Amino acid sequence: MAPPATERGLKSVVWQKIKATVFDDCKKEGEWKIMLLDEFTTKLLASCCKMTDLLAEGITVVENIYKNREPVRQMKALYFISPTSKSVDCFLRDFASKSENKYKAAYIYFTDFCPDSLFNKIKASCSKSIRRCKEINISFIPLESQVYTLDVPDAFYYCYSPDPSNANGKDAIMEAMAEQIVTVCATLDENPGVRYKSKPLDNASKLAQLVEKKLENYYKIDEKSQIKGKTHSQLIIIDRGFDPVSTVLHELTFQAMAYDLLPIENDTYKYKTDGKEKEAILEEDDDLWVRIRHRHIAVVLEEIPKLMKEISSTKKATEGKTSLSALAQLMKKMPHFRKQITKQVVHLNLAEDCMSKFKPNIEKLCKSEQDLALGTDAEGQKVKDSMRVLLPVLLNKSHDNYDKIRAILLYIFSINGTTEENLDRLIQNVKIENESDMIRNWSYLGVPIVPPSQQSKPLRKDRSTEETFQLSRWTPFIKDILEDAIDNRLDSKEWPYCSQCPAVWNGSGAVSARQKPRTNYLEDRKNGSKLIIFVIGGITYSEMRCAYEVSQAHKSCEVIIGSTHVLTPRKLLDDIKMLNKPKDKVSFTKDE
Repeated sequence: MAPPATERGLKSVVWQKIKATVFDDCKKEGEWKIMLLDEFTTKLLASCCKMTDLLAEGITVVENIYKNREPVRQMKALYFISPTSKSVDCFLRDFASKSENKYKAAYIYFTDFCPDSLFNKIKASCSKSIRRCKEINISFIPLESQVYTLDVPDAFYYCYSPDPSNANGKDAIMEAMAEQIVTVCATLDENPGVRYKSKPLDNASKLAQLVEKKLENYYKIDEKSQIKGKTHSQLIIIDRGFDPVSTVLHELTFQAMAYDLLPIENDTYKYKTDGKEKEAILEEDDDLWVRIRHRHIAVVLEEIPKLMKEISSTKKATEGKTSLSALAQLMKKMPHFRKQITKQVVHLNLAEDCMSKFKPNIEKLCKSEQDLALGTDAEGQKVKDSMRVLLPVLLNKSHDNYDKIRAILLYIFSINGTTEENLDRLIQNVKIENESDMIRNWSYLGVPIVPPSQQSKPLRKDRSTEETFQLSRWTPFIKDILEDAIDNRLDSKEWPYCSQCPAVWNGSGAVSARQKPRTNYLEDRKNGSKLIIFVIGGITYSEMRCAYEVSQAHKSCEVIIGSTHVLTPRKLLDDIKMLNKPKDKVSFTKDE
């Protein structure tokens, strides 16, 4: 059984911190408050608590700070907002003058560092109405128990666009991301050793240096007036181009497959049952979802009907008894049955919807994709001619352009770049001239598409002995990186540190004078070291799955994986297509 949601990793840590730094800080027994949120903090709270949790903290109403609201002058207001001019201006409008104040008083909590210019603006306008003004250092969304995002999808464009006029925007977004990553470390109470993937681009190196500097400033003096040394954790920063294959391949584990093939928006899945339109939210409060989301679709399709049978047989067994006590028992159990069955119906629908897309077209496609990605077929024989694998996919009229582009990309990745003539021929044959930038623009991510010279492909771990399904032989690159980092096998030239390597990861067990000597460095890792990963420009659902698999296999270390946002293959291709176009309108920096 999955643990109850309240005990689930990152979400729970974030909620406890919000509770302690915001609600406990401004609590008075029996006093109710109104809570004002902006776009970011709405997402943040929705990810880690329910309305009932807020009620328990004395919040009666939650309002959107941007919207026009009626004044409630007899009540105090709690503002939980990000430090942007847009949010601060909305706050100032609520306290324009004593006679026009919307609320009795204000408690302001910023997600992270509030620039002096904004702070002074607040101080000059309405300091008399403010009871508290604090920065709480949580500027990320805990998406799952081991996954976070910074919720800045626009960072992809700024970090990878070749347009030199975006340089200022890129610097601003790098600064903002570094601040946000520091709040991830602070929330986990870690001061990790920071390292990065050195080639082929320098984004990871730049961001790592910024994070290291900001961590140093943040931890200069902690509450006990002591300098906080490095903890026994690592933070690894990587550019998105490190594994292009995992971003375009069709994945057949349940969560990744559902988000790739079905129109799931904001984790909301819409389905029909008994002729009625229904919707369900795919979230960690649903234990069944947590249990099956990383399993292969074939396993899921076997498991759910089995569970339904089990429930109906338990139900029949209790129904057979007519004594009063048995009936009372049944009455108690019924809501539980009803809830369980509803969840199973949702997931059965989800699995069947995936299969209805998979069976006609995707199944054939998957075999070709796996052969191209791995360079070997299901029998382990080397693929001698990748073009022969690709052509049947391109000639098949039932595949749409996105699927064909994904296959062409896998072909190019498999041979580590092709010639201009070959690429032109492919684009013309498939008639995708208008979409050709979805292929060509990968070069801005440091991925060889039409390279001037042949580059060597990175070596992969041999996983041929691991049991897998034939259509799911590919393992995302991130899994190699996570395992090597935990086993201390990452090449320090390719993965340099910005700071001293924490003693516990350098294998020597040598400890800096500031840290207490340890009996044994493996022991220490067992006591809960963390491996925090940040990918610039999006992570895939299959990479999220790897974080859980590796944590499960290496009990000594918990992997926390995060990015600017979560990708699906289509959305990524659309974003890549835009890289060489001018960006007219963006809303990403701290200060909109």
